[in-house]
Amino acid sequence: MTLLNENYLNLQGSYLFAEVARRTAAFKAAHPDAQVISLGIGDVSQPLVPAVVQALKKACDEMGRAETFRGYGPYEGYDFLRSAIAKHDYQARGMDIMAEEIFVSDGAKSDVANFQELFSSDARIALQDPVYPVYLDTNVMAGRSGVFSDGQFKRIVYLPCTAENNFKPALPAKPVDLIYLCSPNNPTGSVLTREDLEKWVNWALAHKAVILFDSAYEAFIRQPDLPHSIFEIAGARKCAVEFRSFSKTAGFTGTRCAYCVVPKELQIYDKAGNAHGVHDLWLRRQSTKFNGVPYIVQRGAEAVFSSEGQAQTRVVIDHYLANAKVILSSAKAAGLQAYGGENAPYVWLKTPKGCTSWEFFDMMLNKLQVVGTPGSGFGKAGEGYFRLTAFNTPQLTQAAADRLATLK
Repeated sequence: MTLLNENYLNLQGSYLFAEVARRTAAFKAAHPDAQVISLGIGDVSQPLVPAVVQALKKACDEMGRAETFRGYGPYEGYDFLRSAIAKHDYQARGMDIMAEEIFVSDGAKSDVANFQELFSSDARIALQDPVYPVYLDTNVMAGRSGVFSDGQFKRIVYLPCTAENNFKPALPAKPVDLIYLCSPNNPTGSVLTREDLEKWVNWALAHKAVILFDSAYEAFIRQPDLPHSIFEIAGARKCAVEFRSFSKTAGFTGTRCAYCVVPKELQIYDKAGNAHGVHDLWLRRQSTKFNGVPYIVQRGAEAVFSSEGQAQTRVVIDHYLANAKVILSSAKAAGLQAYGGENAPYVWLKTPKGCTSWEFFDMMLNKLQVVGTPGSGFGKAGEGYFRLTAFNTPQLTQAAADRLATLK
């Protein structure tokens, strides 16, 4: 008899976005003439920019010639891309991140899901609530969650993010080992300030905790005093890992490329109290389980950092931020409390009094033919909220916003 990993039985329902897709498909099948507009799952609508496309084509040509063909690449990514990331995303902002501390991957989702493998099954986890579901679900799969009761897992430390605290988590009231932070935040659209991050870094250093910092949406920050990276904070190299993605920054949702930064100073400990470098452990993990991102894709990602690529991707991001502004304005015009949407591609709505997140989803779908994401799918503190994304086209975003305004 083959036994299963029973931690999987602790997972609650289907994956959030799969359930959104299922309900949407059912509605479309029942109403084939309806024009359903999706502001739900955060997929992009704009194509890859010309600089990236040209680099992809050139790399394809290289792969078709014997003298420039490439087979297996480095597990941690090609030097040309790692150096470009270090120079443009970190060193240009005054951070001492080196190319060899950067690991290229096929997505930030993969990285944040897989990184927890380095830590003990007894590690205590702290999560923002509401939270991107992958942070929680992968720790449930690993057996760290405990029993599920009253909408939460008993061994998880939840850090509620509500309107009362501007959707920013308070420091844990008890010691934890791993802390997941996301800024700009998915789903609330809030952004942590320099002072916020300093508190977290100081807390992590004092408690020998590790911060897993998801900054996949940092390119959407336009307010000049807001930090783009946790490594802008003194001491972060000793307590943090950072995850970034080309998906929303440069439209790579279908091309797949991301990276994480693992400083060489970061250490974790065995039961005997001996220190071990996280950088070397992650390299060991990746070289065992991952064969690297295709050469063609990495050449496309490198082009994002060219002068043409930087200018072109900024135009696309500004386009999505304009969409967010349209959604935010229409939500407020409808009398809804709305947050985010200024330094992030997400707008976070408070549902009308007495209306649950999934009831609001069904109302939006059936009455307005607009798809969003129920806040309860992101955690208990997300109940009574609803997420809309700015990644559709300007025309469809405006059409959805016009429908949203009619709720008034």
